[in-house]
Amino acid sequence: METIKALVIGDLILDKYIWGSASRISPEAPVPVVNIDNESFSLGGACNVANNLVSMGASTTIYGAIGHDDSGAMLHDLMINKGINAKCYYSNRPTTTKTRIMAAKHQMLRIDKEYTQILESHIYEEMLDSIQASITDYHVMILSDYLKGVLSPSFTQKLIKLANSFKIPVLCDPKGQDYSKYKNATLLTPNKKEAQEATNIHIHNDKSLEDALRALKAMCNLTYPLITLSEDGIGYLKEGSLCKKPTIAKEVYDVSGAGDTVISALALKLAQGSDIESALGFANAAAAVVISKIGSVAATLDEIHSFHKIVSNYESIKDKLEGKKIVFTNGCFDILHYGHVSYLRKARALGDILIVGLNSDRSVKALKGSDRPINSQEDRAFILSSLECISYVIIFDEDTPKNLISQIRPDVLVKGADYRGKEIVGTEYAKEVKLIDFIDGKSTSSIVEKIRHS
Repeated sequence: METIKALVIGDLILDKYIWGSASRISPEAPVPVVNIDNESFSLGGACNVANNLVSMGASTTIYGAIGHDDSGAMLHDLMINKGINAKCYYSNRPTTTKTRIMAAKHQMLRIDKEYTQILESHIYEEMLDSIQASITDYHVMILSDYLKGVLSPSFTQKLIKLANSFKIPVLCDPKGQDYSKYKNATLLTPNKKEAQEATNIHIHNDKSLEDALRALKAMCNLTYPLITLSEDGIGYLKEGSLCKKPTIAKEVYDVSGAGDTVISALALKLAQGSDIESALGFANAAAAVVISKIGSVAATLDEIHSFHKIVSNYESIKDKLEGKKIVFTNGCFDILHYGHVSYLRKARALGDILIVGLNSDRSVKALKGSDRPINSQEDRAFILSSLECISYVIIFDEDTPKNLISQIRPDVLVKGADYRGKEIVGTEYAKEVKLIDFIDGKSTSSIVEKIRHS
């Protein structure tokens, strides 16, 4: 596949983290005292968008402004070291820097150093001349706006007009209440709060969400109106009707940078020619990766593809499986071991697609007892999705997978050889049933007992 060449323009931000511990309250004021252990620096703002794109395999160039200061030099070096082609223009203002005080994985305080007025006129002229000279090199343009002055209304409109003239998708991460400067973009990625402020529509149910999406489409003449909904996924219009792409369940540690990851993922897939639904599914998987980490971080393709295999229901993947021979099996897969992997590989060899129904934590407790599972359903699903032989993982909450099997109606239903002579749930919905031998002595129960007695 051709390497995607992405162009990012926006606010360059240095993220600084001060890590420490807080075990006492200051005698000077009712605030915690943080004992500093170390400091770290990472790419923020538009830089994090570029970092995500590089991590996903795109060749990425970024345009923006930095100050004549140590932070600007560090930010430039960080981007170069990440493989980003950094076009930094020096402005007579400090480099935007966000300093976060962290204790026990919790953010105690954030200190911002920034100047948010528009740039000097000669910088806009120089950037536009450079971008115009190389615009045909790129497959997609991303405008990452953090309201730090780079994306002025006039400059933004010139960039969108330029991209449209060459039929290059242009995606904007918008800020502020006036979205007129983003008019004629391919899509925007506002979150729920931002969309409410821009449209003056209180989003509290599907009807108001659809109204807000229609308002955004009309306001900015968008090709794809969408709104990110945090834990509820992404809402968008498909042929004029509301659709939702559900999020992938995962423990949330830090949502900072998730918006950067979403727009990066969407840009990559649209540049590759994917339809908007496939792009949104990929973006949701990418977001699931980064919110499970601390700070503004990038998601790799391997991580995204693993999360992308975890789906909430069969309907969401049904259209992709037409004409494929579907194999289904199910289980708890609490502590994945050699026996499991051998079994799953043999199951996959029986068809084109292997779908694994994974017992939820509740159903595992019902089957195995109150001390199980050892690993949560999210962790078990992610580990399974990392196996190349597995196509999709669907978590089910019932005591048996009968309902799920009735929806999938697999070509092959696979169970362990210990079911020989026993009733197998869902047999009536499968074209055939195959039994696969387990490897002797390899089971989760034996591993658990060994650990308990060690």
